[in-house]
Amino acid sequence: MTKESAVKQAYELAVERYAALGVDVNQVMEIMQNFHLSLHCWQTDDVVGFEKIADSLSGGIQTTGNYPGRARNIDEVRADILKALSFIPGTHRLNLHAIYGDFNGEMVDRDQVEPKHFQSWIDWGKEHNMKLDFNSSSFSHPKSGSLTLSNPDESIRQFWIEHTKRCRAVAEEMGKAQGDPCIMNLWVHDGSKDVTVNRMKYRELLKDSLDQIFATDYQNMKDCIESKVFGIGLESFTVGSNEFYTGYGAKYGKMVTLDTGHFHPTESVADKVSSMLLYVPELMLHVSRPVRWDSDHVTIMDDPTQELFSEIVRAGALDRVHYGLDYFDASINRIGAYVVGSRAAQKCMLRALLEPIAQLREYEANGQGFERLALLEEAKSLPWNAVWDMFCLKNNVPVGESFIAEVQKYEAEVTSKR
Repeated sequence: MTKESAVKQAYELAVERYAALGVDVNQVMEIMQNFHLSLHCWQTDDVVGFEKIADSLSGGIQTTGNYPGRARNIDEVRADILKALSFIPGTHRLNLHAIYGDFNGEMVDRDQVEPKHFQSWIDWGKEHNMKLDFNSSSFSHPKSGSLTLSNPDESIRQFWIEHTKRCRAVAEEMGKAQGDPCIMNLWVHDGSKDVTVNRMKYRELLKDSLDQIFATDYQNMKDCIESKVFGIGLESFTVGSNEFYTGYGAKYGKMVTLDTGHFHPTESVADKVSSMLLYVPELMLHVSRPVRWDSDHVTIMDDPTQELFSEIVRAGALDRVHYGLDYFDASINRIGAYVVGSRAAQKCMLRALLEPIAQLREYEANGQGFERLALLEEAKSLPWNAVWDMFCLKNNVPVGESFIAEVQKYEAEVTSKR
């Protein structure tokens, strides 16, 4: 029996097994085909970008490891992204930071970025059927320091306000060109390393900055705002806390970004989904794997990630949540890290969609706690992996671990020679 025949046979058996529990596997496959990750461009080059401004990362941004083969320019970044995509089933988006503009070697400061600096990305995205999302970049700049949009120095604050306004204009052009809204994420690292006595002042300034930034309404982009517990070197106080952005998003109808590394280790990001969707229109996810802190390890099928995707499905929120990845591991093969993290997120969504939710809800409604718990546990060993293999086969990407050798080949032939 060929590998393809074995995959198809296992899939048919899985379809029958799930059907007995009221789950339509073919319908799940259709939903998965429309599940799009927004891949983070910064995994390719350790968040360096193409500017000629900063010499090193700053503003709470840090990469660890020095694995050989980092992408050094825009062509290598694009080549690595396409190679990673060849191992990831489905169609996906690309999430760009402002520092990844096509500047042609020119020094373009952050308050001078324009849509023209991203036109080649727009063209590239169309060529490869990859829609774009966007981020302002407040870190790794001589004017970033510890405070940007909440800086009491008005000249510095206005510099970052102008930068973020221009990023929204870029996102608008991206969305218009691709016929689908570009999601523009706003995150700033602003905070204090030690005790501050001016919390209200900094938050008033941040709110005023946001009010100025969002004064212009656009039709082809969506804004999302992202909180954090703390940043490296800014451990005592973060201006843009979860409460700050949740309040702002609820009041002004903004999408809120939930980064799985931006909360206390004992917090459940999954638990936030249903609460926040009662008050904000949509959510954006930045999925990574925190180890003790926001350390941006490669996403895997761990319990927090599975619980997050399960909660989205259980809440009926598939059309109100957007899915981005946000890790940058420089300690292992970077393309391999892309593929492992992306496929892990997809597997978590697949398992969530295959959950026998109707039967589970019936047990819960009837007060049958034992039955609910028992089925939840048995569902973990249902043949979801057979469905995953078929999903890969249908999308013409490697089934199982066979992508490992292909990543190794790309390393031997391309990245190791950089």
